[in-house]
Amino acid sequence: MKIKLSEILQDTKTVAISGHIRPDGDCVGSCIGLYLYIQQEFPDVQPTVYLEEIRDSFKFLEGSDRIIYSCEEEKVYDLFIALDAGDKQRLGASAKYFDTAKRTVCIDHHISNPGYAQTNYIEAKASSTCELIYDILDEDKIGKNIAEALYMGIAHDTGVFQYTCTSSKTMQIAGKLMDKGIAFTDILDKTYFEKTYLQHQITGRALLESMRLMDGRCIISGLRQRDIDFYGVTPTDLDGISALLRNTEGVEVAIFLYEANTQEYKVSMRSKSYIDVQKVAQFFGGGGHVRAAGCTMQGSMHDVVNNLTREIAKQMPEEVQ
Repeated sequence: MKIKLSEILQDTKTVAISGHIRPDGDCVGSCIGLYLYIQQEFPDVQPTVYLEEIRDSFKFLEGSDRIIYSCEEEKVYDLFIALDAGDKQRLGASAKYFDTAKRTVCIDHHISNPGYAQTNYIEAKASSTCELIYDILDEDKIGKNIAEALYMGIAHDTGVFQYTCTSSKTMQIAGKLMDKGIAFTDILDKTYFEKTYLQHQITGRALLESMRLMDGRCIISGLRQRDIDFYGVTPTDLDGISALLRNTEGVEVAIFLYEANTQEYKVSMRSKSYIDVQKVAQFFGGGGHVRAAGCTMQGSMHDVVNNLTREIAKQMPEEVQ
């Protein structure tokens, strides 16, 4: 059910806006875009954005310097808006404000989202949460600063408009945002394509040590904590590795995992055409989209890989199981 921003902000003086842990481009773009629009069009409403630390490349966005990274302060908000978070746990520390808020709204495009807020606008067919934010705003009132945030988010969640979640509507919205005068090529270069030297090194390590299974239809790569420590990278430096693995010729599904704690692995999965990785992720307590999903799993790397491939094999053609 599509919502109207003016309606959800009715009788609201304070609003907390937050997204998922380890915020990506869509999460940051939707939070900042909505924040800037509320500030611009609803001067009587005081919005606050809570997120975990964002990438330096995202900090060109106007308003990014006003993000609150700590949730230690005890506050009760009139409204809490959750963006791009498939479940309440994905909100991380900011979930405390969700629990105490007088009203809650969730805007998201994850098919696994159960609709955990009082009001939910969930469209699994949407390319991104930024696309849904665009839908609830007045197009004529979207300025360049807001357009930059929304364009960045849409571009990131569509893999620069190459993933199957990209629709003709997505392209039309992107075009309208470009017409606002944004430096769209710079946004893509600086926030999506450009990588640090260490990112290239760790990506090269992951690609070099990858292996193929299931008659070459599945490709897997994993990093242990000692590898991450050796290169001096953080989890955000590992973004995009699963998508690169997916681009391997003959591969249908790609799995990338890294050790976050002892015997705990973060898993990212991507598929091309017939494997529903969201079902696999959901089986292990995670979620996401049909072609892009993730979860957290316990055990040794060997156990995690075996458990994942066993579930993926159920969707593979019989001749490659």
